Amino acid sequence: MPHPDSDALARAESLIALIPDYPQPGVLFRDIAPLLADGPALRATIDALVAPFAGGFDVVAGVEARGFLLAGAAAIASGVGLVPIRKAGKLPRPAAAVDYALEYATATIEMHDDIPAGARVLLIDDVLATGGTLAAARELVHRVGGEVVGITVLMELEDLGGRAVLGDPGLHAVFRA
Repeated sequence: MPHPDSDALARAESLIALIPDYPQPGVLFRDIAPLLADGPALRATIDALVAPFAGGFDVVAGVEARGFLLAGAAAIASGVGLVPIRKAGKLPRPAAAVDYALEYATATIEMHDDIPAGARVLLIDDVLATGGTLAAARELVHRVGGEVVGITVLMELEDLGGRAVLGDPGLHAVFRA
């Protein structure tokens, strides 16, 4: 897996559009659609997502929804399979579900058990914010018999404390904000 150069990553990061007050006032949304639409930028970020874990995983698990896009590309680039982690009620035969806290409510994510016991799983999402979704996704992988060997995200929102919640010293973020 090639390592993207810093110029390619800087260009990729510059394509992330900042949308103030979306989806609610006071939130600065990071829209990765322009990055996804640019082939060289997408390739550079996929390479950067996977590079620290190259050769050390059997399957990629992507968290709904934007994490699917990155995880699918990472799985293809790495020559491994893909397992989706979905919001509750979206899978026809969920094998495991985990509830987790949101700011004012709870949510549930689910996954199938299509991976063999002991499979080494690279967990991918687009953004690490408070860490709740990725902590729940890691628990899901364990419940279906997989071993999370790495967590990688496109962007970490450092002020929201997700890294501390996950407590994973190997956590990798391509970009930080």
